[in-house]
Amino acid sequence: MQPHKYTNLLIHETSPYLLQHAHNPVDWHPWTEETLLKAKKENKLILISIGYSACHWCHVMEHESFEDESVAELMNKNFINIKIDREERPDIDQVYMTAVQLMTQQGGWPLNCIALPDGRPVYGGTYFPKEKWMHVLQSISDIHQNDYEKVANYAKELTNGMLKSESIYVDEVKEGITKEIVEKSVSNWKKLFDHEEGGMSRAPKFPLPNNYLFLLQYAHLTKDAEAMKHLHFTLQKMAFGGIYDQLGGGFARYSVDAEWKIPHFEKMLYDNAQLITLYSQAYRETKTDLYKQVVYDTIAFIERELKHEKGYLYSALDADSEGVEGKYYVWQQAEIETLLEGRTLEVFCEFYNINDIGYWEHDNYILLRKETEKQFCLRKQITEDELVRELYKAKNVLVKTRDKRVRPGLDDKTLCSWNALMITGYSDAYKAIPDPDFFKRCGELCVFIEEQMTKNGVLFHSYKNGKAKINGFLEDYTFVIEGYLNYYEISGVEEWLKKAKSLCEYTIQHFYDKTSGFFYFTSDEDEGLIVRKTEISDNVIPASNSQMARNMLKLHHYLHLPDLEEKAKRMCFKLQDEISHYVSGYSNWAMLACEILFPYKEIAIVGKDSKQLFETLNENYLPNCLFAMSEGKSDLPLIKDRFVEGKTVMYVCENNTCKLPVENVSAVLGLLK
Repeated sequence: MQPHKYTNLLIHETSPYLLQHAHNPVDWHPWTEETLLKAKKENKLILISIGYSACHWCHVMEHESFEDESVAELMNKNFINIKIDREERPDIDQVYMTAVQLMTQQGGWPLNCIALPDGRPVYGGTYFPKEKWMHVLQSISDIHQNDYEKVANYAKELTNGMLKSESIYVDEVKEGITKEIVEKSVSNWKKLFDHEEGGMSRAPKFPLPNNYLFLLQYAHLTKDAEAMKHLHFTLQKMAFGGIYDQLGGGFARYSVDAEWKIPHFEKMLYDNAQLITLYSQAYRETKTDLYKQVVYDTIAFIERELKHEKGYLYSALDADSEGVEGKYYVWQQAEIETLLEGRTLEVFCEFYNINDIGYWEHDNYILLRKETEKQFCLRKQITEDELVRELYKAKNVLVKTRDKRVRPGLDDKTLCSWNALMITGYSDAYKAIPDPDFFKRCGELCVFIEEQMTKNGVLFHSYKNGKAKINGFLEDYTFVIEGYLNYYEISGVEEWLKKAKSLCEYTIQHFYDKTSGFFYFTSDEDEGLIVRKTEISDNVIPASNSQMARNMLKLHHYLHLPDLEEKAKRMCFKLQDEISHYVSGYSNWAMLACEILFPYKEIAIVGKDSKQLFETLNENYLPNCLFAMSEGKSDLPLIKDRFVEGKTVMYVCENNTCKLPVENVSAVLGLLK
């Protein structure tokens, strides 16, 4: 093996993204105290470049600029260059993303920000072509050397703007939230529905699972037929589209077009975990076979391609293979025609649109669907059995062929928060489809986080090569608490409820801001950045604050903890204007609002058949309900003194008041209406 011409300090890191840059001619440093002291000592500007391993344009900029010796010479001469994996350090990413958004009114990755030696930003942007990047570097360096006062004043103004943006909710005091506010938010949102392709009327299109989890909850609770129709229309369009891997299962991060056709091919654990939850809950609402298949196939993708042999999960698959975006996933017609023949070829090519509909570029086709199996069979005058048989034969051949291709790069770090999202994914899948494998995997991930990513009750954010590192962020605590609550619900093992409560207490102690009533993203035991961020708006992943509020409300319902209920409600009340005006950016908060506004039911199941009755009940979609079950006696508030020898009884409770016990599922469902 030929030795590398260059090696920088990133060679000692574990992040695949950082290691990708370890042999650049750029003298990259990791974000450490030593690096920041070096910048101050040498009075050099800091160049902070942030990305992630599955990011296509991050690879493009690396190839064009960071592998170029002339660019590297300019960077090394005038800057202390710091490369950051945004998934490892979301705290740093949030700070400099805010700065770039304030400067340019847009953001994205790669994120490149130039800062003073003390970390205060002075310039930033996303992807830069090589020539423009060199011009920017030289210009900022010249201004820093020749007009430092101008640069320092701008840094001061920008930092003050960032601090001001963090104090927006401090003085707001609002009482209550009404159903009318939530109804208004959905009414405004409906104006943006894409009635041709589903989702929102725009491109690119992101799945945004929490948007549709809220829409499902809201439509069910309010009997809004229009919202429910759009939800299911969107879920079908997504599952039919190129954004969904029709051969191997799992969703790409987004589609670049408005038709869910052309994916940005990276596949992320966090997307797929939440989409398993979404399709599982939608399946409980409609029993649509398509949703069940999506759940099974997406879990199969994760188990096959993102699982370590010890059971924990990796982060992502790259968009590129052999340096070409999507090469692993797309097909040429000639290749398919050499692999398939006769009726199998005909059926496969028409069902998955190897035609003008599925054509992408450079003679490549993206597999996608435009109709259900039933519609296709009626149109083609074939039986559904024949369709299933021919598609099975074709897929079997194509999957084996695809497996021989060069695979997309794997980001093999393990993140606490994303694994926790999958705990919830497995638990929701188990409620919808009581497959014992889903239950088993849910428990295994809980045990992994408890044994490998927790020390003395404190979570770590990242794990690789048998070692956990980086103090946990709010997203780690909030999604682990959610996961533990969900695993308690499907298992009845009280240890996980107690662990969730303990983590909640720790989070309040170390993350809670009494002034604003929200939680900081970083612990008070973390290093200080120029701004201590508070994550409020929901995105592809719900805001850590919105999920923390929902966790606290749920813990209150389990354990009668009024202080947690009060904190959760106050957080929601402060955001009623945001929910009203832009619900798609506050959809997890809107779910919390519905949990406050519509009767929240606690269902206790006690006796030897509790697990069986739990599974039967959860064949139904039951929003705003939580379950506590036990085969025997328990001191938990919802179960205490409710065990009856020789019987399995169920109680439906609301506002600390329980109906008389019943012994069959239909009676419970009647009480929930």
